[in-house]
Amino acid sequence: MAYTDDAVLSKLSALNETHESIATTAQWIMFHRRHAAQTVNLWLGKLKDLPPPKRLNMIYLANEVTQQSKARHKEDFITAFAPIIAEATASAYKGANSEVQNKLRRVVDVWRERSVFDRETIQGLYERMGELDKSRPTNNGGTFGGSGFNSSGPPVPSELMPLVTQYQAITRSVTPMKGALTNAQTEYEKLSDPATAQATALPLQAARLNGLLKNLANAEGAVAESMRTRKEMIRSLEKLLAENQNALQQEETHMKLLSGRRTEIEHKKNQVEATILGGQVTKQEDRTSTEPEPPQFEALTPPPQSDAEDEPMKTEPIKIEQNGNHIVPQQTSTFPVIAPGIEMLSSVAANYQAVPINGSNKKRKVAPSDDFPDLGNDGIDEDVKEMLRKDSQSA
Repeated sequence: MAYTDDAVLSKLSALNETHESIATTAQWIMFHRRHAAQTVNLWLGKLKDLPPPKRLNMIYLANEVTQQSKARHKEDFITAFAPIIAEATASAYKGANSEVQNKLRRVVDVWRERSVFDRETIQGLYERMGELDKSRPTNNGGTFGGSGFNSSGPPVPSELMPLVTQYQAITRSVTPMKGALTNAQTEYEKLSDPATAQATALPLQAARLNGLLKNLANAEGAVAESMRTRKEMIRSLEKLLAENQNALQQEETHMKLLSGRRTEIEHKKNQVEATILGGQVTKQEDRTSTEPEPPQFEALTPPPQSDAEDEPMKTEPIKIEQNGNHIVPQQTSTFPVIAPGIEMLSSVAANYQAVPINGSNKKRKVAPSDDFPDLGNDGIDEDVKEMLRKDSQSA
């Protein structure tokens, strides 16, 4: 069949999900590789016109063409697909169910593992699918909904949203992976049986081996997808664990600091309370000490006399020394060391009441105007006498 746009669109319309249909169409397209750019543009238009469930077959066709071109070192279709493959994959990914989306991701993983496209193109594919995952409404609706969670549960914290998404991706990838592994294992055991191999014609055996290769590739892609999602979840869990460990260390540091400060403040509070109580006791003691003592009244009974007071006063007769006309009494009486005032005056008065001269009492005459008695010429110096007189007058 000659190459025309209608011929290309006819081939694309007849494409189905079987491996034979995909392989046959890929061989015809690769035969006309000089029209690679035109074929890729027609392929992209046809993909967008198809309903979402059938767009996966177009991606499978692109996978077959690009991998065969890579194996044959023919870069025509790889160069033609690279600019539009992210847009085409995003169109097939958008609106598809989870099973189809997982299959599309497995195809992209195979392209990455086998380096079918360059790193920038692969990165663009993952970014487009990631944007669709974020914008796609899910059953969780910001809560613990969807697979394994109750949609009426509490809201999921923003820190755990990546974990929820990754967990759901793992759940979606497990069932297809198990199916692909079962098919690959069954086909492998069937074709590995020597009896079956001998009974099968070589052309049919070659076709079955080719189909087994595809099944093994699909199983490999399914396992790789599951491994990738699990590794991503493990990295997210490790990151979350590291963040919580760092936060725990900071909280432990804060706890030690707060505990030390609390102990310090309690000690200071006890000191302040002790100081307040000590000040109150001191003030009370000061008030007690400043109060005047009660007056002490003298006892009505006289104090007991000492032994010296009990002894009688011993007196001796006064010796009279006559010096001229004056009589000078010489007091030779011995006075007690301590005597009460009245008794002392009485005893002194008794000593001076009378002076016996020649058996008679002779009174000493004292001038009324003189306070100091004239003792006559008793041998006192005139200056001393004058001084005594002045002292007596001044008194």
